[in-house]
Amino acid sequence: MPKPQRILLKLSGEQFAGKERFGIDTDFLLGLAEELHDVVTKTQAQIVIVVGGGNFLRGATLSRNEAMIERATADYMGMLATVMNGMALVDILEHFGQPARLQTRITITSVAEPFIRRRAIRHLEKGRIVIVGGGTGNPFVTTDTAAVSTALELGCDIVLKATKVDGIYTKDPRTFTDATKIDALSHLDAIQNANISVMDNAAISLAMDNHLPIRIFDLLTKGNIQRIIQGENIGTLVAMQKDA
Repeated sequence: MPKPQRILLKLSGEQFAGKERFGIDTDFLLGLAEELHDVVTKTQAQIVIVVGGGNFLRGATLSRNEAMIERATADYMGMLATVMNGMALVDILEHFGQPARLQTRITITSVAEPFIRRRAIRHLEKGRIVIVGGGTGNPFVTTDTAAVSTALELGCDIVLKATKVDGIYTKDPRTFTDATKIDALSHLDAIQNANISVMDNAAISLAMDNHLPIRIFDLLTKGNIQRIIQGENIGTLVAMQKDA
């Protein structure tokens, strides 16, 4: 497939926690921000980032464990957690001289811009990294789906889903020694295979309907983002058969 020029990077809240179970690991963010600045400087790629909030809380888990908190309320709380992650990432990116803007799908104008498609595109054209918090702004929708939706809205060439493993395997490689890596597969195969759970089915289905490729890769290997932008076959590509 051609080299992507505008990418969407999906980061989970757990990655923000780094080696900790809760909160923000600033050492992780420092390394990520430095790498992203280096990528933008060397490749001129336009980068959109959608962040999760699981390092603070997960709406579905909170509503399940605390029966008095409704699922919709818990999901909105999770959206606020993504905004906190986005605020931290913007500051650290700018520490390295990389201009960045935080936009959110929920109204919180004291700390972030509202998500406005044309404004986000203009930021990208000016070399700024755009971070989108607040999920889709709606409860009962994951940040994976928000990532795919945002990528489509902003005309991104690909979604890069950052993980702790170097792609999709036939089984969990951390549990099964006979697990083998899959270099490429279709969206439909990713949905139908019960052993694959790197993104929720709603997100993959939306990508499939709009022919948007997704690449699953190891974020912790420094340089992987730049290698993907430069066309290297890193991780696992989930795409339409003609592209895979």
